[in-house]
Amino acid sequence: MRQLLRRPRGLPAAVPAVTAALAAAALAVAGCAADGGTADDAAHGSAAARTPAASGTGGATGTPAPAAPDAPRVPFGGHAGRYAAGTLRPSGDQAVLDAKVVEHYRRWKAAFVRRGCGHGRYQVLSPDADHPYVAEAQGYGMVVTATMAGADPDAKKIFDGLLRYVLAHPSSITPGLLAAEQDASCRSVNGGDSATDGDLDVAYGLLLADRQWGSSGAFDYRGLALDRIRAIRKGEINPVTRLTKLGDWTDRGDEYYWVSRSSDWMIGHFRAFRRATGDPSWDEVIAAHQDLIAAQQTRYAPGTGLLADFVVGTRTDPKPAPREVLEDPHDGAYWWNACRTPWRIGDDAVTSGDARSLAAVRRVSAWIRKETGGDPGRIGAGYTLAGRRLSGDAELAFSAPFAVAAMADPGGQAWLDALWDEMASAAFGRRDYFSASVTLQAMITVSGNRWTP
Repeated sequence: MRQLLRRPRGLPAAVPAVTAALAAAALAVAGCAADGGTADDAAHGSAAARTPAASGTGGATGTPAPAAPDAPRVPFGGHAGRYAAGTLRPSGDQAVLDAKVVEHYRRWKAAFVRRGCGHGRYQVLSPDADHPYVAEAQGYGMVVTATMAGADPDAKKIFDGLLRYVLAHPSSITPGLLAAEQDASCRSVNGGDSATDGDLDVAYGLLLADRQWGSSGAFDYRGLALDRIRAIRKGEINPVTRLTKLGDWTDRGDEYYWVSRSSDWMIGHFRAFRRATGDPSWDEVIAAHQDLIAAQQTRYAPGTGLLADFVVGTRTDPKPAPREVLEDPHDGAYWWNACRTPWRIGDDAVTSGDARSLAAVRRVSAWIRKETGGDPGRIGAGYTLAGRRLSGDAELAFSAPFAVAAMADPGGQAWLDALWDEMASAAFGRRDYFSASVTLQAMITVSGNRWTP
């Protein structure tokens, strides 16, 4: 049984703003070596050679490679992504917004990106999860570094190091997927099977890397992405419901086969997989998840639009999970998994303009804006689906995703500005991997720097 335990940690304190010039200069020269994170080492600096096993079966994109191997095609700050008409952005100068993202990235990188576990490998640490290395974190790292290229000269080196780590830790059940957890010695534990969210982000990150750097270098990013997408389709999508499974470890013989986790409902990722593969079955996956989101909001959260961490009975009668189906007594509430859904669904809403994704996040945004009176400090760390707070704590992992939803909220400009100010001024500690990672990715979208492969 796969678990990824969360620990409430409290809202980080505010810190003074950093100017655009300081943020850019710090990232360009530091390399985060002073914090033990990502300093270069000549012995580990060479790229891994392309091999038949690593090159996949999908081939290159057909797009010419950049003039220099590490030169990004979609550099951070270029705002190359197309957002849906009417999408809101935070008020203020765009250069200042971008600089805030760069500063958060620099601090995130210093705190959580490490090199080790083998030659030329990098990892994202997860000290507030139940193991120091989890698939979710490596997926986050790959998406983030592919997106931040141009702001970080080491982005490609780190991405390739994360990819080496991923390839070195295959699932024990489906070799094309990633083992979900590794211990402090970098050994896969708890059976070495997969967790769906990590694989979705790894595959998506590979598609981003193909567009960012091309696939004619040391790694065939596109080929690896297509291989992993096929493995996800086989091992982590339920063939009956077309919904995400918890991982490749569930099968028809156990109750978890009919359980799905809302934080895995990454509609935008599924769209990218459809474009990359040409496989129309991904249209069915998109429709199944959007049907489920709409039905869960209407039936179980009509006043809030909130989704539960886990949904059970997906074959016949999908409903929020009872207590401790997988993790804790709040498995059927808006808790440490579902807190990401306004970001995940919101990402699709603002980048695709899809009417169903827009409707889903607008419902949530209108409720939380009214519930808090427009004060992000009043957002709770967890709610029942009816909107009752489950914790007196505040936590950026809960507030930052609402900022992405607010981008699609026609009445949400002041609310979005308040959420942005909170994200942009928040500090985090070395055990705040989860909140820092979610907040960084929300800031990338909210600042206008999200693009799709």
